[in-house]
Amino acid sequence: MKILGIDPGYERLGIAVLEKPNMVLFSECFKTSAKLEFAERLNLIGVEVKKIIKKYKPDALAIETLFLTTNQKTVMRVAEARGVVIYEAAQAGLKIFEASPPQIKIATTGYGRADKAQIIKMVKMLVKIDASKKSDDELDAIAIALTGLAHLRR
Repeated sequence: MKILGIDPGYERLGIAVLEKPNMVLFSECFKTSAKLEFAERLNLIGVEVKKIIKKYKPDALAIETLFLTTNQKTVMRVAEARGVVIYEAAQAGLKIFEASPPQIKIATTGYGRADKAQIIKMVKMLVKIDASKKSDDELDAIAIALTGLAHLRR
């Protein structure tokens, strides 16, 4: 099984494609420029996700659910970016798995209140990745994909 893991955002979108058993086929932090209109940023996200789906042909999408913050404008914009990703995955016929931050923490570290450093350490232990991969968004996407693989293996 191949899975597309997405750490949603509209400025930075973490993207990873994993294949059983925990092999990273692709990962990146896709960035859009703040100088662009928001609609164009969403379009670029959709184009990028569609391109990756076409190239790697994943069976499923694992995407992080939203967690509420005090900045409602940011939450709404991230929700819209998530919508674009979910739309592209649905159009391609992918199974969709949504994971909450605590689910991701439990799946990767065994502890639902793990911090960012613990998650990153475990991701690097669970999959072989290039040492140059340091973007939190990219590593989060790998953690989300690992969570999806664990859930969909059942």
